[in-house]
Amino acid sequence: MDRSFEGKVVWITGASAGIGRELAREFTRRGADVAVSARRIERLEELAAELRESGRRSLAVPCDVVDEAAVKAASEKVVAELGRLDVAVANAGFGVTGRIEDVPLADFRRQFDTNVMGLLATVQAALPHLRETKGRLALVGSVSAMLPTPGNGAYTASKYAVRAIGQTLAVELAGTGVSCTTLHPGFVASEVAQVDNQGRFRPER
Repeated sequence: MDRSFEGKVVWITGASAGIGRELAREFTRRGADVAVSARRIERLEELAAELRESGRRSLAVPCDVVDEAAVKAASEKVVAELGRLDVAVANAGFGVTGRIEDVPLADFRRQFDTNVMGLLATVQAALPHLRETKGRLALVGSVSAMLPTPGNGAYTASKYAVRAIGQTLAVELAGTGVSCTTLHPGFVASEVAQVDNQGRFRPER
């Protein structure tokens, strides 16, 4: 068993489902103590309890990434309760669908508030702690940042922005001891299609 993260503390946003939830499980398997954040408190508590069964520490820290103050408070709670921060994964996001000419600007703003501004809030909250540990920053982008698809213009644009942020951070952080990796997953089994354009979870979808 790979225990490469033994003794490390990992914080993951958007961890109540999909990629974030599976990352939390995988980091735990590799020896990390894991803090999980998202809006759905019951799911977070359930996941944290599951992770603790492995013998590792786990902490549920509810927050909405569009609330900058809440994100900063979450990062500070992680460090206060788990002692440090070695890896921060900015994973929270959702997808607005519709042709560019048809999507209301309010939906575009909502898309960017979560996928871009929420990611930036996570980055800015985590970096001071990561500098202390010479840690790692991971941004979850998308294959959509390479390959636009009709009917997903808002989401695609947000992930292009994530790609640019990640590439810039990789250069800005060079030599500091902190790394930045941007991940671009393809299509995966998750609940992202069950979140509507207003960011509401729709289990019937």
